[in-house]
Amino acid sequence: MAADSEVGIAVLLPDLLDTYSDAGNAHVLAQRLRWRGLAARIVPVPSGAAPPTDCRLYLLGGGEDAAQDAAAGWLARHRAVLADAAEDAVVVAVCAGLQLLGHRTTDAAGVTREGLGLLDLTTRAAARRQVGEAVSRSGLPGVGRLTGFHNHRGVSRLGPGAWPLARRERGPANDPSGQDEGALSATAAQDPEGPGIVATYLHGPVLARNPLLADHLLRRAVGEPMPELDPGRLPDVAGLRRRYLGARD
Repeated sequence: MAADSEVGIAVLLPDLLDTYSDAGNAHVLAQRLRWRGLAARIVPVPSGAAPPTDCRLYLLGGGEDAAQDAAAGWLARHRAVLADAAEDAVVVAVCAGLQLLGHRTTDAAGVTREGLGLLDLTTRAAARRQVGEAVSRSGLPGVGRLTGFHNHRGVSRLGPGAWPLARRERGPANDPSGQDEGALSATAAQDPEGPGIVATYLHGPVLARNPLLADHLLRRAVGEPMPELDPGRLPDVAGLRRRYLGARD
């Protein structure tokens, strides 16, 4: 990718889906591009605007039930843009974003909300929330162990057309009775360097806590390997993870 090329990062619905500052993931991606001499442009897309069609990354965050209802309507109106992004760019979805990209969600009252159907998964409300720190291990090249914080009542189960982002080692997961963490669309799973959807329940923001995942997403978005960053300008992420989570890579 040419150094003067600009990578567009669309933050979808920051006024609705940003409960745990998930929009901060865009700043992590942009800074890691700039450290490599690549230009980055963050495009906030609130609920009163239409999504751009020329970005390389599209981000969705988490939100409460009322916010999800509003987000579902907006996403349905702009489904074509998200469907194209899932085939030609990289879509990153966190928590509510993961649920909304699935086929449907059913709340505690039994009311069903239709999703976009871009991820082969369904979500239903559980009797209790899953809350706490989680550690999982991803099979994606160069990603390894993931850490983050879960706070969701939804139980998401993958269908045959989706793959887990990672497998739980400890803490919450998509489903209290399973080991799946997050989800990958078929395109993302079949080509680990290509476009597609990468979704997770991990908050943090997840990319601040998991820079190897951030770089994996950037490789997908720019379509080529990127130079390593100077470790002298980066925090001791491995040390911080050992200290706070006991997660050893």
